[in-house]
Amino acid sequence: MFDIQVIDDPAAATVALEPMRSRLLSELAAPASAATLATRVGLTRQKINYHLHALEAHGLVRLAQERKWGGLTERLLIATAASYIVSPSALGPVAVDPDREVDRLSASYLIALGARVVREVGNLVRRANESGKRLATLAVDTEVRFRSPTDRAAFSHELTEAIATLVSKYHDESAPGGRAHRLVVVAHPLSQKSNPKEPS
Repeated sequence: MFDIQVIDDPAAATVALEPMRSRLLSELAAPASAATLATRVGLTRQKINYHLHALEAHGLVRLAQERKWGGLTERLLIATAASYIVSPSALGPVAVDPDREVDRLSASYLIALGARVVREVGNLVRRANESGKRLATLAVDTEVRFRSPTDRAAFSHELTEAIATLVSKYHDESAPGGRAHRLVVVAHPLSQKSNPKEPS
């Protein structure tokens, strides 16, 4: 089972997003049969089998085990991943693309960058899994609380200069055997937690 599976096929995305099938995917973190799932979610085994066939046909669940009960064979299925995310490429030509965004300081541009990361890294992970190789990546995630807009602006300026210095130091366009990497640095305000109402 993968930690995360990126869905880039529109038909598979449609199947995964259907509420009951999404529920079945969550129930299949461990192998289970149609009969077991029917008891858990309150549907008939026939309806569960219908949903499972759709999930299996799109590679979202797979056979984990077969058990013989008398003259019957019980199939136990398991989800192919612990979590799923739909790639923007599943939306075809209307998918968000940072190359179409003009204002690079807008929230829309930031969202487009995030979407491109999902699309590109999803493709790389799939190819790495197919070839049995590990994909080398780097991610930094932290929080910073600025005292003022002035401090935020100063931080942005220093960060930009630091990145430019590092890139100029390590970037080599003509290095034989070198491989280009995409570096994306983003910052956005965190959602403010609503304060509980004071008792009257």
